[in-house]
This record gives sequence, structure tokens and C-alpha cells, in this order.
Amino acid sequence: MASLSGFDATQVPPEESREALPAGKYKCVAIESDFKPTKNGEGKYLQFCFEVIDGEHKGRRVWDRLNLVNANNQAVEIARRTLSAICHAVNVLQPKDSSQLHGIPLVVKVACREYNGNIGNEVKGYEKLSAAAPVQQQPATSNSTVDTPPW
Repeated sequence: MASLSGFDATQVPPEESREALPAGKYKCVAIESDFKPTKNGEGKYLQFCFEVIDGEHKGRRVWDRLNLVNANNQAVEIARRTLSAICHAVNVLQPKDSSQLHGIPLVVKVACREYNGNIGNEVKGYEKLSAAAPVQQQPATSNSTVDTPPW
């Protein structure tokens, strides 16, 4: 049991239920990153949290996990390529710490997929933010739950 003395729900607006972000491209910044152990404890993944900084979904967050320490060499290679894409998108090509990638706007490609009956987001890629190519958020479609990205 936890004491909640002093909390008054009449003074705090309730959290609204949130669905997955619609598939599309979002202007984001990395706001958190940290190494975490894999479920089996034999590896580590770098988890990034990205926050949408523009448009209708401003303030929403998406996460990506990069299996940088793993017995599966293919998983490590994919994670290294993904990290490279993030580095290129924010123009920090030789970071000493993942925090150096925080706070720099980039485009995050987000897809929707079904997992255990729930729709969730999956990051499908990263791009450099270009003033010449504005980010266009795509509305969810009836097939947005498929793993095939809409772009």
C-alpha cells in the first residue's frame, strides 16, 4: 500500500487514453537514451525516446531499441546501421555518448503494427530534417496495422 495523502484528483486533469501515433513521418528530438539489459540478460540494447516537437501530435513519444550488444550478429549489424542513421540525421557522426544525439531535430518514420491484439508504433527509419522537404504526417488508414510502411 502507498500513501496518497495530499493528492487531490479534483486539482489534476485526468490522463486521456492514447492510441498509437498514425503511421507517418514526424519531426522529433531524442529526449532520453540509456543502455538496458536484454530480457535474457546476455546483451544490452540502447533505448531511445523521441518526442514529437511539431504538429497535431506534439508532445507524443515513440521509442526505439538498438541491440548493440547481442549474440546475434545480424541484430547488432542492424542496430549499428540504425545508430548510424540517427547520427547522420542529426549530423553528429562520432558521438562519445548517446546524450550528444539529444535535442537535435530529425525526422522519425513511424509505422503501426499489431502485437498481441494491440496496435503499437514501430520506428522504421530516420532522416535529416530538411527545410526544403517539410514533414508530412499521414493519416492512419485501414491497413496501417500492416508491417508495410506507407512511404
